[in-house]
Amino acid sequence: MERKAGARKAILIVSFGTSHLDTLEKNIAQIERQAGETFPDYKIYRAFTSHMILRKLKKKENLSIFTVQEAMGQMAADGIESVVVQPTHIINGIENDRMLSDVEEYADKFKKIRIGAPLLTSVEDYKKSIHAVMAEAGLKEDEILVLMGHGTDHHANAAYPTLEYTFHSLGYNQVLVGTVEGFPDLTNVMAKLEIAGRKKVVLMPFMVVAGDHAKNDMAGEEDSWKSELKEAGYEVKAIIRGLGEMQGIRNIYMEHIEAVI
Repeated sequence: MERKAGARKAILIVSFGTSHLDTLEKNIAQIERQAGETFPDYKIYRAFTSHMILRKLKKKENLSIFTVQEAMGQMAADGIESVVVQPTHIINGIENDRMLSDVEEYADKFKKIRIGAPLLTSVEDYKKSIHAVMAEAGLKEDEILVLMGHGTDHHANAAYPTLEYTFHSLGYNQVLVGTVEGFPDLTNVMAKLEIAGRKKVVLMPFMVVAGDHAKNDMAGEEDSWKSELKEAGYEVKAIIRGLGEMQGIRNIYMEHIEAVI
């Protein structure tokens, strides 16, 4: 994806990616569109960091999307001189580290490269993200919101317990945060649900896109958070919505671009 022909400046929006075209359009493309509208002097490019997703999109949809390296090469070929790289990553984890080293390889190809921060970087980012989520969740008095993050074995996984702590410190005690591939996991979440004593659970992904994890691991009919919670006697409602659909979250990414510009 690119536009604004003739511009010498570009913003490269880097995402992990998704093979689900519906959520790609609603989340990643929405962030890119807002970047284009907010920074009209910049040409917008797209890159994904997941090679597995890139292969899947090519095979199933015949859709070719740049890797970070390919996008950097294309921008250099297009005569771009000044680049802002903005990840849609949630945390400063493995994908972000990879992106940084890929960008580093092209440092000599541009006059200036600046890199924006992932979603959860500063304390203010956490607070703004929380208010954005709560504005959209529409939580009722007797419900508990359980957010499913991705999780990682990278030390940046500490962002998820920090996120839950920050929800509570802002007065949102009816929110719990778990992860699919890190800590806390569903077992930890269920232990806290039992202590809370409420029986109505709203599930929502804390991920930029509502793809495989949201549709299957979170809300699937079997072997999912939803099915396990139901089995444990909870009344469960799942909201299949990525963070990229939320205006408040997109605004944080725009602020991160603005900060480096």
